[in-house]
Amino acid sequence: MSEPPTIHASAVLIGAKAALIRGPAGSGKSQLAWDLVSGALPFARLVADDRAHIENKAGRLLVRPAPALAGLIEIRGLGIRRLPYEPVATVGLIVDLAAADADRLPASQTGQISLEGVALPRLAVAPGQLALPLLQAFLGSSPGAN
Repeated sequence: MSEPPTIHASAVLIGAKAALIRGPAGSGKSQLAWDLVSGALPFARLVADDRAHIENKAGRLLVRPAPALAGLIEIRGLGIRRLPYEPVATVGLIVDLAAADADRLPASQTGQISLEGVALPRLAVAPGQLALPLLQAFLGSSPGAN
C-alpha cells in the first residue's frame, strides 16, 4: 500500500472539519494556523503544520500530520513549538494564501476546488491580504445575492 501524498500545507480542525491552508513558502500558513489555535475561534486545534498527508477516503478528504512533525508548529520569533493536535481530520475547506486568482468580488468558480478527487469550498486570499479576518468572515457569513 502506498503512502498518501504529502503536501506543503498546514491544517487546523475548526469545529467538526479542518481547514487545509496552502500557499508558497513565507505566505503565512503557520501564522494563520497559530492565530486559529490560539483563540481566534471558539474551537480550533492543530492537525498539521508545514507537511500534511492527504487522502481521499470514501469520498472525504482526510488530512494527517507528517509523522515526524506531529504536534509541532513553527511560531515566527520562537521557533518550533509543541502543541496538542488531532491525528486526523476531514477537510471541509481549502484556504489558499497568496493566491494569484483572488479577486475583490470573486467568480463563483474560484470558490470551489477538487483535491484528490474531492470537491471542496475554497477561500482564495490575495497576496498581502490578512488571512484571519477574511477566514473569520467566510466562516461567519453566507454569500449574498449576486
